[in-house]
Amino acid sequence: MTRELAITVMIAVAVLILLAMLFAWRRRLRRDSGLAAPLGVPEHAEVVHREEVLYVSTTRHDQPLERLAISPLTYRARGELAVTDRGVALCLDGAPTVFLASSRLVQVDRATVTIDRVVEPGGLVRIAWNAADDTVVDSYLRLASGDPKNLISELQRLVPVAPDTGATR
Repeated sequence: MTRELAITVMIAVAVLILLAMLFAWRRRLRRDSGLAAPLGVPEHAEVVHREEVLYVSTTRHDQPLERLAISPLTYRARGELAVTDRGVALCLDGAPTVFLASSRLVQVDRATVTIDRVVEPGGLVRIAWNAADDTVVDSYLRLASGDPKNLISELQRLVPVAPDTGATR
């Protein structure tokens, strides 16, 4: 095989890989187009806590390696998380503000791994929320600095308590 032919083959393989990646991402965007993050902060929401964060990803609930392309939470970004008395506002650079009302919140805890990111144990904050009536998703954030203990405590106060069914064992 000549040098020119080898270079041509390598370029062709690289182009095929890039095209496969492009088509896979476009398919994921179409698949997740039915899901959307709620936008806009309600009036008179009182900010209780603010943190600079790195938004990492949103995935299917309890499936940290299955990324969802929910607009505007499609791509990683820097931003600010504001905990209010009515929910959580996520202001990412270059994107509209996402507001997760407390009624949408399901669970808040720590995580170590998500798609494209592995950190020290408990280095990510995982917010589980309802994207649709029957679809729970997990959004992962990393604090720009400091321990997420206080933030998690503030967020957990917003999660609605499940109604007691009165059943005893």
